[in-house]
Formats: sequence, structure tokens, C-alpha cells
Amino acid sequence: MQRIRLRYTKRGRLRFTSHRDFQRAFERALRRSAVPMAYSAGFTPHPKVSYANAAPTGVASEAEYLEIGLAAVRDPEQLRAQLDESLPPGLDVIDAVEVRTPNFVERLEASEWLLRLDGVEPEVAADAVARFLAAERVEVERRTKNGLRVFDARGAVAALEAVPALVEAGAAAGAGTDRDVRTGRPCAILRLVVRHATPAVRPDDVLSGLRATADLAPPVPAEVTRLAQGPLDEETGTVTDPLALDRAAVPVGSEPAAGPHATASA
Repeated sequence: MQRIRLRYTKRGRLRFTSHRDFQRAFERALRRSAVPMAYSAGFTPHPKVSYANAAPTGVASEAEYLEIGLAAVRDPEQLRAQLDESLPPGLDVIDAVEVRTPNFVERLEASEWLLRLDGVEPEVAADAVARFLAAERVEVERRTKNGLRVFDARGAVAALEAVPALVEAGAAAGAGTDRDVRTGRPCAILRLVVRHATPAVRPDDVLSGLRATADLAPPVPAEVTRLAQGPLDEETGTVTDPLALDRAAVPVGSEPAAGPHATASA
């Protein structure tokens, strides 16, 4: 069985697609593309598709991941293009690699987020960030199915800063963070890197922490985009490509042949 790892996006209005809605759309794309899927055993076989750490509904993302198992070998790039064509614009398959290494989910150590705060002056946001980072612990509340839970939002934050320009869908937009070019209102942009921990700390939790430590309360809900998720470089506070190990790994059966001076082992 061949296994392929895919990176896909949720852009524009499609950020409001729930994970279950995406699953249905992806399964339709598999059928339209005639992908030779491998199936699980048992009385109710299911196509072998596994999802990793999906973003919440309402959040845009440039870095969602899933893995599929195939009953026949396919070229990863051709498969990517077929699936991308079969999905609606905004749900875009942008990368595909053959699985050559284990423990992929363990590599998703952190996420990098972009938070757009319309109606907030950049100087006010920068001051709130400084206060949040200066705190040793920032307790926030979140309502769960088991009731109200209190936890620390500060410990999971690896990096938080006000950035000079908005990067959305891979391109710079506007003239920086001082004004929204569409409305002329103040607009601050924050870059956030959060470690994947238990309990999971989400961008909304960090915004709650900014409200608690610095009384920062945007007049409209923040627009949140996940830019990356993967291994965390603690020194730089950046998130690296989780597919890099698969790209770099030597395919099975492609090891270089022994040279003329090699000796046979006993």
C-alpha cells in the first residue's frame, strides 16, 4: 500500500467549513478523481484517510494535513493536482509527498498564527503584547462539555509580536498595520506561535489573555489564519516544514549500490 501525505488550505469564505464538511467534500473529490483508495477491513470498510490537528471552524489555514492510503501506486504531484481540481476554490491541495517516515503527528509541535485586529491601534496592541509576555502565568477560562475550565495561556506561547505587514494567502496586503486600506480604520496584526500542549491553547485563549492582562478588546472579532504547523525551532520561535523529512528520505530500494572497494559481510 502506498501512503501519501497532503497539505491543504481553508481560504476565504471556506474558512467557515467545518471539519466534517471538509471530510465530505474530500471524499467526493476522491471519487471524482478516481483515486484507487485502500480500505479498512471489517464489516463496514472505510477509505484509509487520517486527519491531523484540524483548525477550528471559522479559522482560515494555510497548513492543514491529512494522509491517505492507496491500493495502487500514483505520482504524488499528479494526485495532488487531480484532487485540487476536484475541490472548490478555497479548499486547495498545495503539497503532496509519499510517506517515507513514521510519527508524523508527533512532528506537529506548534502552530504559527496571524491575528488581524481591526479597530485596534498598533501601538495599543504592541503594549498589550509586552504585558502578556511579561506575565509568568495568564489564566483564562474556556467553557467545555465538562463545564468551565481555567488554565494558563502564557506557558504554551513560544512567540508573540506585532508585525509590520499582513501576509494573507501567501501575499502581502495593504500598507502595513497602521490602517486598513479598505476601511481606513486602525488595524493591528499579531504573529503568534503556540506549542501544541494539553490542554490545547488556541488563538482565542491568547486573545482572552490579552484582555485579562492589558484590557485589549477589539471592537470586532479577530480574523485568524494558521500560517504553519510543524516542528518548533525554539531558538528562533519559528515553525518548520513537517513534510521535509519525507522529501529528504531515500525511497526504499533506492539505496546506492556498494562501491568497488566494498567488502562482503560475514
